[in-house]
Amino acid sequence: MTKQPLRILYVEDDARSAAAVSDIARQNGDVLVWEESGSAALLRAGMEAFDVIILDRMLGDIDGLTITRRLRESGIGTPILILSALGRGSDRADGLDTGADDYLAKPFEPEELMARLRALHRRSIGREHSTVIIYGAFECHLKARTAFRDNKHLALSPKEFELFRYFMENAGETVTREMLLRDVWNIDFDPQTNVVDVNIGRLRRKLEEGFDAPALETIWGSGYRILEGR
Repeated sequence: MTKQPLRILYVEDDARSAAAVSDIARQNGDVLVWEESGSAALLRAGMEAFDVIILDRMLGDIDGLTITRRLRESGIGTPILILSALGRGSDRADGLDTGADDYLAKPFEPEELMARLRALHRRSIGREHSTVIIYGAFECHLKARTAFRDNKHLALSPKEFELFRYFMENAGETVTREMLLRDVWNIDFDPQTNVVDVNIGRLRRKLEEGFDAPALETIWGSGYRILEGR
């Protein structure tokens, strides 16, 4: 079966870096569109469809985290990979918390970059088969990236929405911290991080505010489970 080329939007203000990644994409048979500024990238992403977006974190006009946040707030759910020289655990957590789907530190191997992009694209295709997930009183609208409980809109941040969606995709099952770190944050380097607990607490408050029935159950020693909310 012939491999369909990925259509990639790459946002990078360094011409040499952009040329290197463009060569990698071209050698792989993919189509890469390069934008030099964050403002131009936001316009392009709003007008054209892409399979994946690669964002440099440190840009001259708008930083990559702000671009990611604005894209998610505007309802654009295209998978985003942040490519950055800032590679500490806290840097990765910041990028993923903002709404990015993956984070790759520089320097990187070309094969790893392309493998991650293909994985992000495969995951996004799987999400397109269903646009709304309903479980009990909860609704998760994947394309619009909105959440509801008993028809009440829940104002979730980009990362809170990703977390909510993961619970909805695994409704009725216990979700472990390791699963959340791996699948929501793409983190496997710091099992002692408290990023899961902090974000679970924030999500729980937003899901339960104004309602009597609990939304999330803590399974001590195992993980968490979303409840029907009724």
